[in-house]
Amino acid sequence: MIDAPSGDFKIAVLLPCYNEASTIGAVVSGFREALPDARIYVYDNNSTDGTALTAMLAGADVMRERRQGKGHVVRRMFADIDADIYVMADGDGTYSPSDAEELIRTLLTERADMVVGTRRGVHADAGRQGHAAGNRLFNMLYRMIFGRDFTDIFSGYRAFSRRFVKSFPAVSAGFEIETEMSVHASRLKLPVSEIELDYGRRPKGSHSKLSTFRDGARILWMFAMLMKETRPFAFFGAISGAFMAASLIFMAPVLVSYFATGLVERMPTWVFSLVLMLISFLIFTAGLILDSLSRARAEQLRIHYMNLPQRSQQPVFRDIDLESASRSGTKSAA
Repeated sequence: MIDAPSGDFKIAVLLPCYNEASTIGAVVSGFREALPDARIYVYDNNSTDGTALTAMLAGADVMRERRQGKGHVVRRMFADIDADIYVMADGDGTYSPSDAEELIRTLLTERADMVVGTRRGVHADAGRQGHAAGNRLFNMLYRMIFGRDFTDIFSGYRAFSRRFVKSFPAVSAGFEIETEMSVHASRLKLPVSEIELDYGRRPKGSHSKLSTFRDGARILWMFAMLMKETRPFAFFGAISGAFMAASLIFMAPVLVSYFATGLVERMPTWVFSLVLMLISFLIFTAGLILDSLSRARAEQLRIHYMNLPQRSQQPVFRDIDLESASRSGTKSAA
């Protein structure tokens, strides 16, 4: 969290981009107007339409990330850039730069580590009906598995404290990076907040990079992996329960026959059901052990987060009057 509600903060605006030449110039100009003291970074992810040049001409600092995928870009941005407050948005023009000030104000006044700009009307205009249905499904699934901290886990418009950025491991490769951010905050019980913001339409010439089925499957896989890492007892307990249910299904007719006749008439089925039960117990035991390890790892992550400085250790560079500084230096020497 940022410790003081006022003062000089280094603000960085982070814009991951892939083929957004038609919109990135207006987005950079909008953020320069909304946050004149902020430094704007555009990370180009192998664009082929002149995105990098357009962003540079608009006044942004442009870098390149060669590994394809939004997760790779976010990981690189968080590692490279040192600031007190980070604002992340998309380069497609669907988020209004004028809302950045409200995100920062909420971050400071509520002493939060992450503020999410939830998208008003995203379900009504999500590009395709598959995207809208996926938004509803995954947000509901997230609340069932990881808690009710967030109502829009896929929003790309967020503000972060330095502590969050420098403690976030960022292992995702693609669009599932926002899900990982949300789980990281929920797991460490970080202070977070949401504010509802308007979600704009893409202008002509700009197209969504999200694939309904491919990226949906990757997000679903990320849900499973994050549940395995953060809630192993529930994850392996569900698998153990499935094996136990299968074991009981195969075991039941054999037991009925045994109590009726005193004989085990289907020995292979009986042995198979016992093997399934044994596997169930082994998986349950593994879940218990991994749950203890997960709790210890969460404690270590929390300690690392608490040890991070709340403010950047680098000075805020300002424009100074060189003539005045020269006179001051001369007087000091005298």
